[in-house]
Amino acid sequence: MPNLRLLFFSFFLVFFSVHSQEDTPIARFRRYLQFKTAHPDPNYADPVSFLISQANAIGLQARTFEFVPSKPVLLLTWSGSDPSLPSVLFNSHLDSVPAEPSKWIHPPFAATLTPDGRIYARGAQDDKCIAMQYLEAIRNLKAKGFTPLRTVHISYVPDEEIGGIDGCDKFVNSKEFEDLNVGFVLDEGQASTVDEYRVFYADRSPWGLIIKASGAPGHGSRMYDNGAMENLMKSVEVITKFRESQFHIVKSGEAMNSEVISVNPVYLKAGIPSPTGFVMNMQPSEAEAGFDLRLPPTADPDLIKKRIDEEWAPARRNMTYKIHQKGPIRDYQGRPLMTLTNESNPWWPVFKQAIEAAGGKLSRPEILASTTDARFTRQRGIPTLGFSPMTNTPILLHDHNEFLKDTVYLRGIEVYESVISSLSTFKGESN
Repeated sequence: MPNLRLLFFSFFLVFFSVHSQEDTPIARFRRYLQFKTAHPDPNYADPVSFLISQANAIGLQARTFEFVPSKPVLLLTWSGSDPSLPSVLFNSHLDSVPAEPSKWIHPPFAATLTPDGRIYARGAQDDKCIAMQYLEAIRNLKAKGFTPLRTVHISYVPDEEIGGIDGCDKFVNSKEFEDLNVGFVLDEGQASTVDEYRVFYADRSPWGLIIKASGAPGHGSRMYDNGAMENLMKSVEVITKFRESQFHIVKSGEAMNSEVISVNPVYLKAGIPSPTGFVMNMQPSEAEAGFDLRLPPTADPDLIKKRIDEEWAPARRNMTYKIHQKGPIRDYQGRPLMTLTNESNPWWPVFKQAIEAAGGKLSRPEILASTTDARFTRQRGIPTLGFSPMTNTPILLHDHNEFLKDTVYLRGIEVYESVISSLSTFKGESN
């Protein structure tokens, strides 16, 4: 007869081993990555429930708001010993861009961990990593008996990947946000391919530019002035020359890609459809093209509008245009959306010293080439930096086979421990 006590003990060891393996920082990160939060139909309910369970496990207060139905904003709070001081907010977004499974070597929502430590998943870098690292850092600080002086908030917002208008924008402009008395914000950044951490003090502002040209239709054999396609092609030529001038500045090393105005064609719509394609012997009376513009905060938006009006889409050539400005380009006082990275910003040296205390080093502060939710808090005049603690990592946000190494992820938790403890105990003037 088998020894029941020995069998029970063996079962207990196996159970405990399996359970402990599942309850680790890497296991929790992989679980969060497995929620399918990709547009156009992101699942918000399940990851929010998961995050709330994690918050409850470490004693954080959790609240959800829905400024737009079915688009929740989750707010987690770690109360400080002096709630009268301005709080610090750590932000990340719940949603992710789509993934094409056939183009991935591992399923994009399986969070596959390979033998060399790579975790493949959509959102591994952008930006589910920081979402969980915030929590893991607080878990560790609490285990060490740390108590913050300032209240620490973590926000998880929807819709960042499609503009953030129903998510962070509405949250930041709400009474609920006002009541948080936020003095400083950390939002997402990008991976660094070297051993220095990147930090971003501004984003480029996105504009969608649609140019339409019109003209009389005509036989395909005729040569005449001011046809719709001719006018549009002239505009494309002028815009292309401007794009080349900006790109030349980057190639020559005079500025980084994020410091110039980028303009890229994204679609062209013209021609008269036929059952076999397009009517080839008829010149169309309308033509349209779309462009993606990205403006650094140093650019003058009025001068760009003047250029569009006079050179890119002049009315004298039977042209019209529309600009879709996606989010703010100036703060509440009309200033460029930038956060100072010098001693005049009291939060900057605290953040910088926290990175150094964790054994890290910051590269030169940058303007982010793309756009994040940070622009909404900068619009309110709140100092906001973009930061994701990933070094020696290829930049794979929105790419196929997005991954993050387990060692990089775990190292990031240590960095956030230093950052959260430093920012939340900052005693200086912060308004």
